[in-house]
Amino acid sequence: MVRVKMTSPSVSLSYSAVAYALRYRAPFSPPPPPPLAFTPHLHLHRHQKLRPPTVSTASFVLVSSFFRLPSPNLFTGNSLFSAMERFWSGSTLNGNKGMIDQLTRYGVIKSEKVAEVMQNIDRALFVPEGTPPYIDSPMSIGYNATISAPHMHAMCLELLEDRLQPGMHALDVGSGTGYLTACFALMVGPQGRAVGVEHIPELAAWSIKNVEKSAAAPLLKEGSLSLHVGDGRKGWPEHAPYDAIHVGAAAGDIPQELIDQLKPGGRMVIPVGTFFQDLKVVDKNLDGSVSVRSETSVRYVPLTSREAQLKGS
Repeated sequence: MVRVKMTSPSVSLSYSAVAYALRYRAPFSPPPPPPLAFTPHLHLHRHQKLRPPTVSTASFVLVSSFFRLPSPNLFTGNSLFSAMERFWSGSTLNGNKGMIDQLTRYGVIKSEKVAEVMQNIDRALFVPEGTPPYIDSPMSIGYNATISAPHMHAMCLELLEDRLQPGMHALDVGSGTGYLTACFALMVGPQGRAVGVEHIPELAAWSIKNVEKSAAAPLLKEGSLSLHVGDGRKGWPEHAPYDAIHVGAAAGDIPQELIDQLKPGGRMVIPVGTFFQDLKVVDKNLDGSVSVRSETSVRYVPLTSREAQLKGS
């Protein structure tokens, strides 16, 4: 069972995602009680505005079931159990800090270190110009790629925090605009190593420019942070083994080369599946054995070749 408790000054929501023998654990979106009014948006950005509620609590039980989603890319980069994006549009947030405060309030960010790093790496520097940066929604960055929603970045940082300590090595596969790689770099520090691998050269070049404007710029200059063009499915052996590996696209199966580059005691988070996807947490034990568990259902673009991605297949 995955339980998510979400609170705000005026409304408290408790969500339970109950998984039976189904690999796909995406819940239904429950209808709100009458006092709560939502304005749905049936497209990529599924945030919904909340009018001032007149109730203090609302409780839903979300039970898994197979059902048809409107579009394969509708929830790209989102956790399907997360409902927090329905509660703010980003227009009323006080910049990057407001986004962090909301993620903390809804229980996605629990660690002070994760909050500090996401506060220091301003998301606005890593999204296309003119795009509202603080909305809790994935956004297109061109080339049939997206930057994940803030709550997904926060979730992955929380899952990997223990393997992102100073001096450790981290790999970001499908690094896109460079946001999460920059967060990794601040966490492992100048004695560690943060590596981003992106197979679209234009995105890799753009990510370097983004990082150069961010708090991670000194680490890029010193060399403890590096961004490369390459096939992320093969990892980046030069700086292996890695304490932490994050994969930002969904693999049909967990690539063996990434498992091989994971350090004993290390952890990888990777979306796995085609239409139905789970965020998998892969732990390599000290004896070299591997254990895998599902964290939540998600929707990501596929981890594929550069040619297939550019064709949109």
